Amino acid sequence: MLSTSSDVVRDVHDSEAGPSRTVRPVRHDRFAGGVFAAGVIVSALLMFWGAWERRWIADDGLIVLRTVRNLLAGNGPVFNAGERVEANTSTAWTYIVYAGGWLTGIRLEYVVLAIALVLSTSAIVLAMVGAARLYRWRLRAASGTVLLLPAGVLVYIAVPPARDFATSGLESCLVICWLALLWLLMARWATPAPGGNGRLPGTAQILATAFVAGLGPLVRPELALVAVLVLAVLFLAPGLDLRIRIAMVAVAGAIPVGYQIWRMGYYGLPYPNTAVAKDAGGAKWSQGAEYLGNLVSPYLLWLPLLFLVLLAALVLLTSRDATSRDAAGLTAGAARPDPRDVRATIFRVQNLLRTPTAVVVLFLGSGVVLALYSLRVGGDFMHGRVLLPPLFCLLLPVAVVPLRIPDRAEIGNNRPTQVAGVLAVLWLGTVVWTAAAANTTGMTEGAVVGRSGIVDERAFYALNTGHRHPIRAEDYLDYPRMRAMVEAISNTPNGGLLLPTPSYDAWDVVPPPEPIPPGGAGHTVFFLNLGMTSMNTGLDVRVVDQMGLAYPLAAHTERLEDGRIGHDKILFPDWVVADSGMVDVHPWLPGYLDEDWVAMAKTALTCPETREMIDSSSAELTWQLFKRNLRNAVEYASYRIERVPEYELQRCDLPMPPPRG
Repeated sequence: MLSTSSDVVRDVHDSEAGPSRTVRPVRHDRFAGGVFAAGVIVSALLMFWGAWERRWIADDGLIVLRTVRNLLAGNGPVFNAGERVEANTSTAWTYIVYAGGWLTGIRLEYVVLAIALVLSTSAIVLAMVGAARLYRWRLRAASGTVLLLPAGVLVYIAVPPARDFATSGLESCLVICWLALLWLLMARWATPAPGGNGRLPGTAQILATAFVAGLGPLVRPELALVAVLVLAVLFLAPGLDLRIRIAMVAVAGAIPVGYQIWRMGYYGLPYPNTAVAKDAGGAKWSQGAEYLGNLVSPYLLWLPLLFLVLLAALVLLTSRDATSRDAAGLTAGAARPDPRDVRATIFRVQNLLRTPTAVVVLFLGSGVVLALYSLRVGGDFMHGRVLLPPLFCLLLPVAVVPLRIPDRAEIGNNRPTQVAGVLAVLWLGTVVWTAAAANTTGMTEGAVVGRSGIVDERAFYALNTGHRHPIRAEDYLDYPRMRAMVEAISNTPNGGLLLPTPSYDAWDVVPPPEPIPPGGAGHTVFFLNLGMTSMNTGLDVRVVDQMGLAYPLAAHTERLEDGRIGHDKILFPDWVVADSGMVDVHPWLPGYLDEDWVAMAKTALTCPETREMIDSSSAELTWQLFKRNLRNAVEYASYRIERVPEYELQRCDLPMPPPRG
């Protein structure tokens, strides 16, 4: 006879963790509860203190603040007024910072610092509470006192990049907080409330979890991989009627799908411009492997991971007997389902999804998927940054670990005592490693950009600005060329194009053509470090970069296969002279620029396909343009131009302008 869906849910869930009608709670006396609470408090304080001690805001973090400044000024979510470019990878982070700035009215750098500290610390607490929920359920029938001790969270905190990017102005804090919240929600979804009637959380919990999961792509685009896995598990799990499944899809998709439609129409791209600039779909496996070694090797990170794997395996093996006995009590005398009954088999496989084991596998799998994606694209130029979310995912199931202290009657030369001793040794080994790793200097010679292109970003900027904690935009005025840039803008009221020179205290300024309009022709700054540049200039100054984070023309060039990771697009300044309309002849043109190249670039910019791509983000946004962008966003994202003007003329079949020499 075919079992009903609810019967199968109860049967499978109980077979994993013991039957709900014979539940005996874990001995959760005051001592065990106090140990867990103390562990949470100490771990949260360590995260907060570690992040505060290494507080800073990166140049890339300041890029976010430029967009927020434009939002607050009424220019929209843009980097340069009048150019619809999404220069920030995390949409959610941009609007969270905007909301904080709008509500408080204080300096955006301090808004970012406060939010980052709260989110980073909250992530640690949520991770520990979620893991504790699963262990308490699995070990609820264990004898003795079960202590839940911090473990995986200590490993994460000890890794120096984790504390560096806990602030930094980037979205790393939001990413790990989102992962931790989703972990806790899924742990609650898969286990009955402690001391309850054995019922699993209902519709409200499912919809809340689906909503949080749906925000993943807005937290960071690649988190769509995690969101899809979580939503698939929720959707396919048993016990839901069609209306709830439809509601779950609607709740999860309302904000991200709505934003995606708006993004494609407004920006003319299906993802942030940063993904175009960095060719996020490209593959650089060898660089990715080097990036992985750059994180693991300095700290012997494999060692605590090995300790935690052995510890988790021992807990699973030694707790299996008790749960198996409980499950046997439920199934004794019950008719086994006919293996030829396909529907019953499907039900049983489906119902495995709503179990603690499935949740653990889900997040371990998510960590592996995120790591593989990061390694495929070559990692990053910042030491450890993009591998922090995968590492955090892998550590979530062991954020805390259980140590069962046998009753007095059990203590002796027996299995429970031996198991407790081995678990204690593995946990102490992890703690010793965290103490050692937390006091390392980090990446060797991290402040120097070496052959790999990877750098300890915080050490680099602390060294080159002379500030131990560079946080405010003004701190970066002590970075090479920054004060000279501000002076050059002040000394050229008519406007012009600022180009960096080899000298740290001088810029070349290409003047605008006459007649000069009232108030000047405006300034354009062409420089790689967008954050410090844009935050130390007014919103009326256009700031663009040669790799294209905020400059579509550069973003749509071909990737240099042998370029530095994250910086492998370089647009020649001749294009910017042509694009900005500045004087294009010597002696006003710097000697290192070629008049013929500038002339060819001007002609190349008339290429119809290139013009359409540029207009998608710079032309006045009308309903017609919105619809055209929506239709062609994917095509615009894949469009590429040749960085050498002459080759671009050939690609577009355009005539060569007459030589000027």
